[in-house]
This record gives sequence, structure tokens and C-alpha cells, in this order.
Amino acid sequence: MTPSARLQAAIELLDAIILAARESGAAADTLIARYFAERRYAGSGDRRAVREHVYAAIRLAGERPANGRAAMLAVAKADPALAALFDGSAHGPAPIGDKEVAATPGVAPGWLLDKLRVSGLGPEEYPALIDRAPLDIRVNCARAEMAAVIAAIPGATASPHAPDGVRLPSGTQIEQLDLWRDGAIEVQDEGSQIVTLAAGAGPGMTVIDLCAGAGGKTLALASAMQGEGRLIAADIDRARLSRLAPRAARAGATTIDTRLLNPGHEAEKLADLSGEADIVLIDAPCSGTGTWRRNPEARWRLTPTRIDRLMATQAVLITLGATLVKPGGVLVYIVCSLLDDEGADQVTRFVAAHPGWRALPIDLPAGRRHGPGVRLTPYHDSTDGFFVARLQSPC
Repeated sequence: MTPSARLQAAIELLDAIILAARESGAAADTLIARYFAERRYAGSGDRRAVREHVYAAIRLAGERPANGRAAMLAVAKADPALAALFDGSAHGPAPIGDKEVAATPGVAPGWLLDKLRVSGLGPEEYPALIDRAPLDIRVNCARAEMAAVIAAIPGATASPHAPDGVRLPSGTQIEQLDLWRDGAIEVQDEGSQIVTLAAGAGPGMTVIDLCAGAGGKTLALASAMQGEGRLIAADIDRARLSRLAPRAARAGATTIDTRLLNPGHEAEKLADLSGEADIVLIDAPCSGTGTWRRNPEARWRLTPTRIDRLMATQAVLITLGATLVKPGGVLVYIVCSLLDDEGADQVTRFVAAHPGWRALPIDLPAGRRHGPGVRLTPYHDSTDGFFVARLQSPC
């Protein structure tokens, strides 16, 4: 592909990504993979260049652009070499017109910036929200030692805060490493590792991961429990939960009990666990405002109505999780959101409505106290953004 053809491919992909964001369609990575699956002539250099164009445009435009050309024009305004590729060649984009309107650069839509400000996030934090994320892994201490993992991977270093975390050079092909095939490492953002520490899981406990998904935090809990105790991974998403079994087998976490829940009737499959858990961890569905570094087009998908729906789901999950906690046990509430509506305020509302429950102090290797819990941010902690609270049930 010529440089101009690569740019036109990026514009076509951006059209598809913008449409998908507007209509709740597939994620950008999925659309990019499909695009190149249908264009086998594109080499690895072509794919890399097109992807870089696409994500440069996504990160630059806070508001959802009108179309892919407008998104790419915004990048070209600051890059004369890129602007020159709008040359009207056979497979390239048409020349830039005098009256064409480019997308407006920004961190996020204005209404979301207002919510971030109300949630105590200052403007110094904003650029980091859309920076490129580092590549972090968690060492499975049952299979390997930290020093051995760092020595085995060129460029690896201990991550800044997480005790089992390692930061790798961008582009490391993790799934080609023997350490990954042997279950010694798992891909997991350092922030995700840190907030899981708030559970305080240990051997012999009964622990429920109520929104387990593909099991990243479940596997971290299993490692902390050292194979002793009872660990239940539950979720309503069959496809995501099915990914846990092979990951657990690779990691040697053979004692995890998975439960597929029926949406709207989750309590039925958990009735035998009522009041039994030492720890219930809820990694709740949320807006994902803390993960824009990895999914920058997510800013284009959010609406106030969608956030209201997520908040309603979060409230239901906290209430359900509370019924599973034994007297004196703990509920750990996590969202990868920086909005107080989904984090601090959600927990405050729960505690106010449930006499006897209280927020406990949390001692984590990163983050800052925020309301009844702790918040991590990309700017302050070099992690994804999270809010976590540790709540104790009445004795």
C-alpha cells in the first residue's frame, strides 16, 4: 500500500468506528481486525501504519467526529507531511478543500469533562487519560519468581507499585513467551492488580468474584488464596466466563467454581452462598472512563442515559453482593471509572441505606483517599483509573 492508500484505509476504518460508536456496534480493535482479514494484500507494515493513523485520530478527537475524514483532517492540521498525503491519487484521499471542517481536538465531550471536574479531577489529569497505556503483567507466584520473569524478558522491569507486577516494552508478544504458555504470567494492568489487593484474600477463605468476566481478578484472588479455600467466579456473560477455564488451567488454579448467572435472576444461582462469604468482590460494569488509554473510542460511546443505566446496575449488584457476605465479612466494590456517580457516591448511597455497614480504611501501594475509598488515576499512578472501596458488614 502507498502512504496515501494507508491514509485512505484509516479514513474508511474511522467511518466504521464512528458508526459503531453511535450505534453501540463492535469495538475499534474488532473492526480493524475484520478490515484486514478481508484485505490479505496488506502487509504487516501497512497494518501497523493504518492502525497508528486510526488511533492518532481517535485520541485527538474528544467529541465524536462527523466522519472519518474529519477525524483524520484534525491530525493532518498539525502534521504537514500527513496533509500532503491527501493528494487525490488512485487509492488515496481527495485533496483538502478550503472549506472542509476538521474534528475538534479535545480530551472528552464537554458534558463528560463537567462530570470529571465535579468528581474532583483537575485539568492537569486530563492529558494522561488518553495517553498510550503501558504493557503490564502479573507474575503467578505459584509458577515463577519475579526476578526470574524480569531476567527472562528483554526490557522488563518491576512495575512501580504492584508487588507482583512487571512492566514490559510496548509490542512484546506475550503469548509467544514460554512463561505465558506455562501459566507463569498473565496480562493485567497494574491498577487492576492493586485494587484486587483491597480484597485481602488469603488461604482458607470463601471468596466470590461476582462480576468475574474473563477472570483476570479471579486469577489474582486464586494466587492470593494459594489453592486453599473456596473461590466462586460468577457472571451473566457466557462468552466472557468461558474464557476463564483455559486461563485457570494454564495458571494451575484448579479450585475455581464458575457459575453462569441468569440476568435479572442472579440470586437464584447464588442462594446456597447467602451469608457465607468472607469476601465478595464486585468489579462492576461501568462507564470505563478510567480505561480510555486502552479504549479511547469509548469516549464517543457514552451518553448520560447509558451512565444512568450503569448506575442502576451497580446499585443492584452492591445490594446482591451484600446478601452473600457473612457477618463481619467484607464487600469490595471496584469500578474502572473516575466518575463519583459510579464510585464514591454509589458507595455512600449504599452505606446510608444499609445500617451497620461501614467503609473500612484501605492500605494500598498506590492511589489516594477519595471519599469512602481510594482512587487511582493515570496521571498520578501511571495505571488505569479505578475507584475501590472496602465495606464491612454488621457483625
